[in-house]
Amino acid sequence: MTRVRTVLFDRDSLLAGDAPDPDRVRPAPGAGEALGMLRLHGVRTGFVALRPGIGHGPLSDADVRAVNHRVDELLGPFDIWGVCPHGPDDGCHCRPPEPGLILWAAGRVCTAPADCAVVGTAADAEAAARVGAHGILVPDERTRPQETARADHVAPDVLTAVRALLTGPPRGRVLVDERPIESAFENGEAFENGEA
Repeated sequence: MTRVRTVLFDRDSLLAGDAPDPDRVRPAPGAGEALGMLRLHGVRTGFVALRPGIGHGPLSDADVRAVNHRVDELLGPFDIWGVCPHGPDDGCHCRPPEPGLILWAAGRVCTAPADCAVVGTAADAEAAARVGAHGILVPDERTRPQETARADHVAPDVLTAVRALLTGPPRGRVLVDERPIESAFENGEAFENGEA
């Protein structure tokens, strides 16, 4: 079984909300636990974000960097983070569902796309599939029913997605993991001792 070596998350929908300034960044439910489990198992972590308007809109490059640093302070350390600064009509190759940002992030941590998983929106999951990475859709209030129906893998939340990835690439269309969180660790002692 191939092991997933790197997991990339959609920053705004899954880790910390779409906060425009660092003081408003709040970790999403389950994000800290999910990242802790991956790191305990030696899986690299990263996040990607869409920030159209950098340099010619309300957000400066410094604003985006400040938010990214705050996410890293609260939930890191991350091995990689990447930002697409383009708008939907700019024709770039990095904005999902185009896979450029995923390929760039995987290359920066020396991981083949087949050994990566991307957990996020429908566009993130589609971008992952285009390059042979494992895409997991975690639907939110903006996800359309047809996007959920098209996704190869769907998880109800970030913690379920990560639990499913700890045993290898995702299996099945709808990922469900009912194990207690302690059993997701190699042994329960690390969790019980507060080391996670």
